[in-house]
Amino acid sequence: MLFTKENSLEEIFQSVKHELHRGALDAKHPFRFVNLATKSEKGVDARYVVLRSVDDALNFYLFTDARTSKVSQLNSFPDVVLLFYHPDKRIQVKVIGKAEIKRNDEMTATFWSKIQGDAQKAYNQVLAPGAAIQDPGDAFLWNEPLTDSNFALIQIRPIEIEALQLNGLEHLRVAMKSKDLSWDVSWIAP
Repeated sequence: MLFTKENSLEEIFQSVKHELHRGALDAKHPFRFVNLATKSEKGVDARYVVLRSVDDALNFYLFTDARTSKVSQLNSFPDVVLLFYHPDKRIQVKVIGKAEIKRNDEMTATFWSKIQGDAQKAYNQVLAPGAAIQDPGDAFLWNEPLTDSNFALIQIRPIEIEALQLNGLEHLRVAMKSKDLSWDVSWIAP
């Protein structure tokens, strides 16, 4: 378990924050892969993405190819939900936030510089993600040289974070709401 009813709200907030940071730093942490839910004219959509970074203000950063459907969805409808689950600690964390797509700026250049070697190919496919192909091998063609022209950074500014601690018949749930530069943390019924 990550927290109990004996923990203070501040302790719980710090524990959740710590786990979110670990998800971005530790490739084996369960929070590394997170479900990102978006919406579009056609309805809701969801997919797993890799959590790349979490800053001190709890902004979340994800990498993507700028040609993906999630980018067009987020440009039209910036409301998102991130859903994390840690099976060993039996904790679910839901982040409700606003996404912003960043491209060709200083921040994206900094993140791009950390992507090494062949990993850059993920953002340099000749065909856009989701394009129809005749053969799976058609997807393995890359533009050379490898550049950041299709690289996009998704920055998610959290508005509310909920942590649900599963514990038999005594689940615990905490809501954390962003307020200016701080967080209001309160217990809510599970």
